[in-house]
Amino acid sequence: MPSSPSNPKPAEVTPEALYAKRRQFLQQAGLFVATSAGLGTGLTALSSLGSADPPVKPAERPEAPTERPWSFQRSQRWSSREPLTTYEAITTYNNYYELSLTKSGPAELGYLLRPRPWTLRVDGEVKPQSLDVDTLIRWFGVEERVYRMRCIEAWSMVIPWLGFPLAALIRRLEPTSRAKYVEVTTLLDPAQLPNQESPILPWPYVEGLRMDEAMHPLTFMAVGLYGAPLPGQNGAPLRLVVPWKYGFKGAKSIVRLRFTAEQPSTTWSAVAPDEYGFYANVNPEVDHPRWSQKTERRIGEIERRPTLLFNGYASEVAHLYRGLDLARNF
Repeated sequence: MPSSPSNPKPAEVTPEALYAKRRQFLQQAGLFVATSAGLGTGLTALSSLGSADPPVKPAERPEAPTERPWSFQRSQRWSSREPLTTYEAITTYNNYYELSLTKSGPAELGYLLRPRPWTLRVDGEVKPQSLDVDTLIRWFGVEERVYRMRCIEAWSMVIPWLGFPLAALIRRLEPTSRAKYVEVTTLLDPAQLPNQESPILPWPYVEGLRMDEAMHPLTFMAVGLYGAPLPGQNGAPLRLVVPWKYGFKGAKSIVRLRFTAEQPSTTWSAVAPDEYGFYANVNPEVDHPRWSQKTERRIGEIERRPTLLFNGYASEVAHLYRGLDLARNF
């Protein structure tokens, strides 16, 4: 029987979650990762989890970090009057399948991820080079932007990210005119990401954007949230944030950008093309084959809310898809 705003399913109520102690978080430069060998043996096991995965109640509730490792500006343009999702929820209820198939598992396992030293490799239709993540921070500075995040599982958050525009990096790299896409590859290292020992997905995780999407002012390379470095479970030390797309487009722990003339094959669209498209634009009129996308569960709230086209950023990005069939090109 389908749920309603006044009678939600138990899985639609914000769950409690496990979280490592704040002191450990700061000692680990804001990163968490965990141990857990391969869980599950197939796509069916992974897909069936959805968002109905209540974590265990934590022994103590973490506080948002007060230490600010960088000087940063708060964006006036990219902000929101919506209440922020709590630091606890952002860092204890998320998907990072390289660590765990549960929502709380990544927070338990994040300490294994080593965020320094960290190198971003750049190649393809561009001058090949390797860039240290701290060099990127020095080049572009750190800005705080508040974005809505909509998971394809029909839950959502409002997150204060720290980072810099991907467009700033691309302009500095000067890719050739043949570059029409950006392929984004994440870390492959089972010692740091132990669930990569499982065959649940082909590793490493790969995502991609059209060049005009990558160059859009909204597209962001995040290095932190809530004024501190990214925790491991949230994709430390460098992750992609594309707020008008479903959350799985936000590749975590990025180690490579490859500029290509052809559309790259991305992990989810290759494994389950009928369920996860290359574009992955938030669209309430295009349902997932196994659930509706018309509403979403905002973490921290009980009642469901309507989902907005392009996650509420239509005035900024709709022109990118003028003339494109959004149902066929989901």
